Amino acid sequence: MRTTILLGARFHRVASLALAACGVVGVLACGRADCQTPASLEETPPAERRNYHTPPERTPPVMRDQHKFPLISPLIGEDGRAAASPRDWYQRRRPRLIEQWTRILGKLGPAAADQEWFGDVSQVEIRSIQEREGYTRIDLGIPIEKDFMQDHLLLLPRGQGPGPFPAVIAWTSTTPDYTQPEEWWGAWLARRGYVVLTSWSFIRHYRGGADYSKRVNEAVYERFGHWLPMAKMVHDVQREAAFLKTRPEVDARRLGFIGFSLSGKTALYVAAFAPEITATVAIDPHVALHGATNYHAPWYLDWKRAFPHIRTDDYPLAEFRGTIWSLLDADPERPGFERNHHELIALCAPRALLLIGCSMDKVTAVHSDDMQSWSYFNGGREVYELLGIAERIEFATTDAGHRATSPRIDAAWQKFFDRWLKASPIEFSGYGALREPPAGPGSRQ
Repeated sequence: MRTTILLGARFHRVASLALAACGVVGVLACGRADCQTPASLEETPPAERRNYHTPPERTPPVMRDQHKFPLISPLIGEDGRAAASPRDWYQRRRPRLIEQWTRILGKLGPAAADQEWFGDVSQVEIRSIQEREGYTRIDLGIPIEKDFMQDHLLLLPRGQGPGPFPAVIAWTSTTPDYTQPEEWWGAWLARRGYVVLTSWSFIRHYRGGADYSKRVNEAVYERFGHWLPMAKMVHDVQREAAFLKTRPEVDARRLGFIGFSLSGKTALYVAAFAPEITATVAIDPHVALHGATNYHAPWYLDWKRAFPHIRTDDYPLAEFRGTIWSLLDADPERPGFERNHHELIALCAPRALLLIGCSMDKVTAVHSDDMQSWSYFNGGREVYELLGIAERIEFATTDAGHRATSPRIDAAWQKFFDRWLKASPIEFSGYGALREPPAGPGSRQ
């Protein structure tokens, strides 16, 4: 059933903006009542954009008008209460979002019974070692699972002091070329005092020859049960982080991740669910969950497949009962997935996140972030503002088109990593250790 969400006496400034946009007094998410004819994006300042992305052409009727509705603030719970303080966010609202997304993803890491498939990640296969200008290039295999050796490049700074150095995990896009990130980002980083580990997603080449076109999702389910491929990717990054922590050259407190397109999508989930990573760059992931890209695909969220333990028998669309779709669409009377990527952006806090959009001059762009992506960024940013750390989240906008590098793209991620992994590294020791910042405009978390 639809949940009507009422505002309490105290609510966040951006929730007020959403109310003003809806023309609704006292109600933030109220089903069809907050439907609106959105103003032209060109006429709406980016910081005020709040609505869902226009849906794909072939979408069920329940989603056709989603772009006329505002995203629900990640600060607002089902009971209508907004998290009004950092403590309220960390102790009440954030755990609830983690619970909801864990149900969607299946699990955030291997269950106890799954541990038999994971061995010593430091037992790597060294294939070649080459000296490059400013760094050493090691081609190696890392045992992501006991029977799955994944290809990687390890780039170690040379002639830049003893370290330890910050490290960045860099994944390629849809190609199976795990060396591509060396050219895109890795060589620059390694020559400037970063350890770099490049790789690719397992969906390109997995156990038994499975890949995104050959039942790669089912290969995961057969071994691990309900563990969506996107969540498996996050754990693979965590295995890579565990490997880096075994290296004496690496400062384990300063780990970053960068990805583009496919791995830009991965980056959103890494930012939310891999606390080892304190600085994440997502280049052109197309952040809208149900917009103009393919998060529905079996190798991402697989949201059309039924799982027997998902009991959503009352979902109005019979073909989506028991599916991930029915969990994302928590309120089917209201267009738009209530569980959406602005929540993942919020879950990254207090760690640093850079989103880079590459088609920000366009109203909509296939597989590329566009003007409508601002809504999702703005929604996630509310949490950073509540915590007093708005400087840790950034949206770099370009019109470069869907690509991994350009002068503006490169300047953005280079500045970001130099700030958050070198100049001002984030000291993160777990959410339970966080304290409320002092009151005032200069407060920090």
